[in-house]
Amino acid sequence: MSALVIVFVLYIVIIFGLAVCSYFYTKNLHDYMLGGRSLSGPIAALGAGASDMSSWLLLALPGTVMLNGLNQIWLPIGLALGAYLNWQFVARRLRVYTEMANDSITIPSYFENRFGDKTGLLRLLSAIVILIFFTFYTASGFVAGGLLFGSTFQIDYSTGLYITAFIILVYTCIGGFLAISWVDFFQGSLMFIALIIVPIAVWMHIGSLSDALTMVSQQSSVYLNVFKDTTLVGVISLFAWGLGYFGQPHILVRFMATKTAKSVPQAQFICMTWMCIALLGAVFTGLLGIAYFAPNMLQNPETVFVLLSQMLFDPWVAGALLAAVLSATMSTASAQLLASSSAVVEDFYHKFIRPYATVNEMLIVSRIVVLMIAIIAMLFALNPKNSILNLVGYAWAGLGASFGPIIILSLYWRRMNLVGAFAGIVVGALTVIIWPYLKFLGGFFELYELLPGFIFACVAIVVASLMSKIPNQLILEQYSQTKERL
Repeated sequence: MSALVIVFVLYIVIIFGLAVCSYFYTKNLHDYMLGGRSLSGPIAALGAGASDMSSWLLLALPGTVMLNGLNQIWLPIGLALGAYLNWQFVARRLRVYTEMANDSITIPSYFENRFGDKTGLLRLLSAIVILIFFTFYTASGFVAGGLLFGSTFQIDYSTGLYITAFIILVYTCIGGFLAISWVDFFQGSLMFIALIIVPIAVWMHIGSLSDALTMVSQQSSVYLNVFKDTTLVGVISLFAWGLGYFGQPHILVRFMATKTAKSVPQAQFICMTWMCIALLGAVFTGLLGIAYFAPNMLQNPETVFVLLSQMLFDPWVAGALLAAVLSATMSTASAQLLASSSAVVEDFYHKFIRPYATVNEMLIVSRIVVLMIAIIAMLFALNPKNSILNLVGYAWAGLGASFGPIIILSLYWRRMNLVGAFAGIVVGALTVIIWPYLKFLGGFFELYELLPGFIFACVAIVVASLMSKIPNQLILEQYSQTKERL
């Protein structure tokens, strides 16, 4: 136990050290929210990967594979495909367009500048949607932190929750976007190593892969059948998770923060390599966990990575591996807290309440808002029975359906206008909120709410744009200039 404590303390000291260093590079709100658009390809790549995958990668995905078997493989496949398409078709264009659109530093400000909204209502609506869904998303990270500290140090869940929140709050408030980006590079590397080492260790402990798979199949033939107990609706729903990438502000902002558009291909290669290997490691951790713990299945499958790390490794190595779980938790929660803070401060406070606020005032308010959002998220996370996957799934769908169609069409369709943008956000968000209440009807209504939300939002954008006026000449010229620069 002392070894685990020492490793965790050392890890936290490194995190805080990176935050303090980044503090001296943060001079204004642009630096705090976007890092001055200075991220290199590798830092942008691992930042996007680490902030995307979160504790879902080390806790929820191995847990759901252990519980259900390889029929869950469609989810990581859908995510890998969605991430690739996001890098391929969105990253470079968004980096250029957000700079052309009055140097927008948040997604809501990009929407406002892209569509020439003088009222600020589109920016306000976007900020509200971000705040609602990111609160649930951040809560999932706090749940993971509470589970980690509780199972590792034999403390109660709420204490682990408070420790997690405190660590995240300190380095997010101190260093802002640069701290998060630098820490995510370190944490992404740690997560990558952990997801390679743990399944290999289980494999070696059992003896051979064929022995492990035999032990898995002896538990149930379901576990090795990728089509067992699946339906067309179920497979489509798992694939549909990939659509969520197009609308996640904490991932999109990494594209916006790259040093130049030329950095994007390098970042894409690094991120996709990292992601595919990490997803494969997570799937094998859950699958081999079935063999290792047979015939006694775990009471909470989402702790399989944590328990394997503790049982198979020296306490010093186990401490480093468990720190990877904390890394996954913190990388996403911190990015979401900052994105939520920017939505409140830049897109509401600065826009409507204090348009002439000083730089120092904006930085102070940003840090206060981070604290307030964290407290609300902790209240959601107080129940340890909350499923990490369920919390992530709801928030992922809400952001993906609300913003994904607007991001894609705003980058590729010249005719899209302000009315279409409003329609897309409203229809996408409402569909995700209402859809779960219709699932009792069965059939088509059992689809993951992201897919119908995304489709309905696309239709709403096209119909509303075509039924209203063409964008003004300034907006059309800005679109043309962006294409020329690309």
